[in-house]
Amino acid sequence: MLTLPGSWNEALAAHTAGAGFRNLCARIACERQTQQVFPPAGDVFRALELTDLAQVKVVILGQDPYHDENQAHGLAFSVPDGVKLPPSLRNIYKELADEYGWVFMPENGDLSSWARQGVLLLNTVLTVRAHQANSHAKMGWEEFTDEVIRAVSLNSTQPVVFILWGNPAQKKRKLIDVKRHHVLCCAHPSPLSAYRGFFGSNIFRRTNELLVQSDRSPIEWNVDRFN
Repeated sequence: MLTLPGSWNEALAAHTAGAGFRNLCARIACERQTQQVFPPAGDVFRALELTDLAQVKVVILGQDPYHDENQAHGLAFSVPDGVKLPPSLRNIYKELADEYGWVFMPENGDLSSWARQGVLLLNTVLTVRAHQANSHAKMGWEEFTDEVIRAVSLNSTQPVVFILWGNPAQKKRKLIDVKRHHVLCCAHPSPLSAYRGFFGSNIFRRTNELLVQSDRSPIEWNVDRFN
C-alpha cells in the first residue's frame, strides 16, 4: 500500500487503499516502462511532502503538470530553478509585481518556498505523458485530488484560503466548506485568459489580508526574498 507523507497518509488512507487508486498507480508505473512520464516518480507527491496537511494555509489549484522536458517537479505552476519561466508563471509574477510594486520580477520559477510556508500547490492531475497535455486526465487522479481538497476542508482547524483560477478549478468549490474557509476566484493566469480578470485581481494581497484576519502569518510571495 502507498504511504503518503506526513498526516496526509491517515487522512487519505481509505482512498489510497481502494482498488481504483491501486489500479491508477499500477497503470502509471506500467506506462513509465515504455513512455516518458512527468514528473519523475519521486516528485509525484512533492506538493504533499512540502506542505503537510496540518500546515496548509493556502491552496492553489492547477490542472496537470507541465509536459516538456525538465519542467514538472510536483508543484503546480512551479519549475526548477534555472528553467525558463512558463507563460502562466510569468503572468503570476507580473500580477505580484503590480500588486506589491516589485522593481524586478524573480527569474527563479521554483515555488518551493511558497509550499514550505503552507501554500499547497496542487494539480488536479498529478502525472502527464511527455509532450501530451492532459494525457493522464480521467485516469483516476481527479478522484484522488478531490479527496485531498476535502481533507483540507474537513481537517484544517484554522481557515484556509482556496485560490481557484479558471472554470475547471472553480468547479471544485463544491468540495469546500465555505462557512469555515475562504474561496477566491478569478480568471486563470494563462495568456489566453490573464487579461480577462487575472491581471488586476489583487488575488495575492487579498489572500494575505484574509490570512492576517484569521490570525495567520501572511505569505512571502517573492521567492527571491524568502529564507
